[in-house]
Amino acid sequence: MRLPKLRLLPRIFKRNFPRTLMARVLLIIVLPIAIMQVLITWVFFDLHWETVTERLSEGLAGDIAWAVAAYKDDPSDANLRKIRTQADVMQLSITLKKGDGLPDTLRPALFVALDRTIDRALRDRLNDPYWFDATRYPGFVDIRVQVKDGVLRIIAPKERAFATTGYIFIFWVLGATWLLTTVAMLFIRNQVRAIERLSQAAERFGRGEDDPNFKPYGATEVRAAAEAFLKMKARIQRQIEQRTTLLASVSHDLRTPLTRLKLELAMGEQDAASKRMKQDVSEMAYMIDEYLAFARGEMAENSDIVSVRLLMQTITDNAARAGHRLEAVYLDHDLRIVIREMAIQRAITNLIMNGFHYGKHVAFSAEIAIAEGKRMLHLIVDDDGPGIAPERREDAFKPFNRLDDSRNQNIQGVGLGLAIARDIVRGHGGDLMLETSPMGGLRAVTALPLE
Repeated sequence: MRLPKLRLLPRIFKRNFPRTLMARVLLIIVLPIAIMQVLITWVFFDLHWETVTERLSEGLAGDIAWAVAAYKDDPSDANLRKIRTQADVMQLSITLKKGDGLPDTLRPALFVALDRTIDRALRDRLNDPYWFDATRYPGFVDIRVQVKDGVLRIIAPKERAFATTGYIFIFWVLGATWLLTTVAMLFIRNQVRAIERLSQAAERFGRGEDDPNFKPYGATEVRAAAEAFLKMKARIQRQIEQRTTLLASVSHDLRTPLTRLKLELAMGEQDAASKRMKQDVSEMAYMIDEYLAFARGEMAENSDIVSVRLLMQTITDNAARAGHRLEAVYLDHDLRIVIREMAIQRAITNLIMNGFHYGKHVAFSAEIAIAEGKRMLHLIVDDDGPGIAPERREDAFKPFNRLDDSRNQNIQGVGLGLAIARDIVRGHGGDLMLETSPMGGLRAVTALPLE
């Protein structure tokens, strides 16, 4: 029965362990320092401070016991003056409060151990009632002893009652701990900043944004990782440039013969066979454009800060110019988001045109959502078409895959529309998801990070 409880300990530790690298490193460094300082403080007070304080308190109690005994033997004013003279040598100030009594309450000291040590020493040396206060007067201890005709009040420096080095030691321990922690935080923060900078550069590059100011710095291992990232980035950019050059050549080589075919067909006889050939040539041109769009991506466009309301308005206006009435629902308040505007417009427009092709009514809306602790902008396209079965929605995103259902019959193309749209959205750090629309058809949710 105990084993399940033991298994819970690692889970509890893991659940409550700091998540960030800086917090973990600080915990690893600061926690041992704190434990070490606590142990040093405990050893100091247990073996040194308490022993020295006990010896000093016993000496003070002995001097007080002498003064009380001397006064009790001869309570005359002359003897009291003699006792005062000798007490001055002992750093004691003695006065007689005739007819007074001892206070009813005892003021506790800052350290309970100090009260306990002084009380024990006085109790061992005095047979008369006494009272003391180690907090009322800074630097002094007020001790009062009940005698026959009043109260003897003795004021003694605290140095005579306990070791004042305890305060100095505590200040030194706290100061050293603060200094070590501050230095550790500054050092760790500098190292963590290098890792965060590398992470930000990788994230920006993943979204298709360039970060020319990024340079490796920090520890050797972090520098090595940053340099490896820069080499990888250069190789990817070189491959993209090579691919773009190759595709430009392919585009030129393919478009030229297609153009000749179009001219020959236009100059030839306009019979049924010629019309079918024209349709085939047009479809080939469309397929080539779609291939090139999928392979080229959107790497050339730079990211910019865009108004969400203006983005939605532009997409709605474009749909209206194409002869479609789009039902748009805007956010209550405008937001700004960092995106490649033309690429996102292209992706959303593709979804909207698909909706109009398969359905009669299309709605376009926006909302703010929280996903994995991050604020996301959801741009939603709903249609009332036939939709896509849930088990086949992921297949719709595969390049060159055309679903043989009612949403893909007699449709020109090679199945790249959704693949390109998702590629664009994921290039922004978001995702494109297909769901069932409240309108009865398909819902396409474009999720873009706001932070």
